[in-house]
Amino acid sequence: MWQSLEQRLGHGKAPTTADINASVLHRFFHDKVASIRDATAGAPTLQFIIVSVSCELRFFWPVMPVDVVKLIQQALPDKQCSSYPLPTWLLKVHSDDLEPFLSWLFCWSLQHGIVLLRMKLAYIMPLFKKAGMDSANPKSYRPISNLSIMSKLLERLVSQQLLSYLKENDLLQSHQSAYRAHHSTETAVLKSSLRHSTRIGL
Repeated sequence: MWQSLEQRLGHGKAPTTADINASVLHRFFHDKVASIRDATAGAPTLQFIIVSVSCELRFFWPVMPVDVVKLIQQALPDKQCSSYPLPTWLLKVHSDDLEPFLSWLFCWSLQHGIVLLRMKLAYIMPLFKKAGMDSANPKSYRPISNLSIMSKLLERLVSQQLLSYLKENDLLQSHQSAYRAHHSTETAVLKSSLRHSTRIGL
């Protein structure tokens, strides 16, 4: 549904123009992040919910090879970082051969709390927001960070363990829809509508 809407609205399709270049976009995105940091520098300290000692997450458990292969096979073949030499389709074809090495790499990363520098590098692509906007204005673009497939695999392995921990210890808000399976913007809107209807007695 969202892909159809994106095509209809013309999102991501920027007309070719010589009025803007990588340096202008880089400066704009850099300054935008800096301004957000400055604006939130004096924000109050975050408040955390106190949980029992029995549900502390002190370490990640080892990654199993079968989990690594499953994630690789679920990866979309066209999701590829331009700066990373290994194509996703090639990784999928040889996942059984590579899984012992990848499992060791991910286990090492989780055990030591270290993400390799190469896995942190992202290829930043300016995505045109919508048709009709000024293609020469950097405000008409949003930065999309294209990470390597290795970085995405590690991120998903960590996400699985974190979500499992949060669910087992009942630490997720009942109305949270983000980053949860079978939840989306549609379920968030539906829950909001139901809460509103309940408040006004419908």
